[in-house]
Amino acid sequence: MNGRRRTTRTIVTGVVLALVAVPATASAHGSGSARGFVLEEATVASIHQAFKSGKLTCSQLIDGYLTRILAYENQGPAINSLISVAVDAKAQAKALDAKYKRQHGRVGPLHCIPVILKDNIDTKDMPTTGGSKTLITPLPAKDSYIAKAFRDDGAIILGKGNMDEWAHGGRAGYSSAGGQTLNPYDLSRSPAGSSGGPAAAIAANFAVLSIGSDTGGSIRGPVNAESLAGMRPTLGLVSRAGIIPFSSTFDSAGPMTRTVTDSALVLNTIAGYDPADPATKQSQGKIPSDYTKYLKKDSLKGARIGVLRNYVNAANAPMMDAAIQQMRQLGATVVDNLVLPRRRSTCVGSTTR
Repeated sequence: MNGRRRTTRTIVTGVVLALVAVPATASAHGSGSARGFVLEEATVASIHQAFKSGKLTCSQLIDGYLTRILAYENQGPAINSLISVAVDAKAQAKALDAKYKRQHGRVGPLHCIPVILKDNIDTKDMPTTGGSKTLITPLPAKDSYIAKAFRDDGAIILGKGNMDEWAHGGRAGYSSAGGQTLNPYDLSRSPAGSSGGPAAAIAANFAVLSIGSDTGGSIRGPVNAESLAGMRPTLGLVSRAGIIPFSSTFDSAGPMTRTVTDSALVLNTIAGYDPADPATKQSQGKIPSDYTKYLKKDSLKGARIGVLRNYVNAANAPMMDAAIQQMRQLGATVVDNLVLPRRRSTCVGSTTR
């Protein structure tokens, strides 16, 4: 394991050490940034408001995230969520600051928002390994449709997230290229796979937005394990071009973020027709101009939610109870203490849950 993880330390830690050559404006904990901006739990809206009010620049923001990566990725708790970090991240931030000043405002709807892509999604400036050390070199010839869409909207692709090797699952969050990703909320628990790396990076506040790919749960699992928001889009909504597939007929790339609003903003950027992926033709004329307009703050009013108590870990019960109480306060009807029977499988020696 140590030998395998050394690959990640070379790519990630070496790059970040070079990038964070001067003290960053934001501390590793996110609470010491200039003029009161707090990096932890930041969203697209809070970052853009800080830019608008003059509390923050793009360069300061990226410095803050690079400082956190240096402190927590391969040092400290060693989350090990990234396979590579963009070597020109600070230069990109400086260029966006200059454009912001010239244009008297943000450059695109995702101006300077840091993004982590699962490392089966092509970027022309970083390796696309699919989790395999055999693909550390060479670099892809061009950006994937998703990577280009993010850059066109002003985002900075800050790094590539660790993943189950070839997205095959099994050892959630482990690859020969990146080693074992840990869950930032509990290092003893699984980050889930196969998109565990980019999900863990968001949970650890290494970036704001991330993209995973899902064949049979590889977005939905990590989103659940890392307490994030996210979704698996309908096949044909988001281009698969430039993505190493597990199953080209089932794969779908989608957002993993801290909030539902930020996931909707990601869809605004990545959904669309791409001639390189014929499946996206069916989405032409059916994509809204803004997914956030469908979000409703009172959406829990009238909802009926069941709680399966025999599937709640006793250690998690206090957090569950707090969440249930909040849902009640937001208008949901909660049907508590439901029990789902556990039945035996027809397979000898096993049970189905």
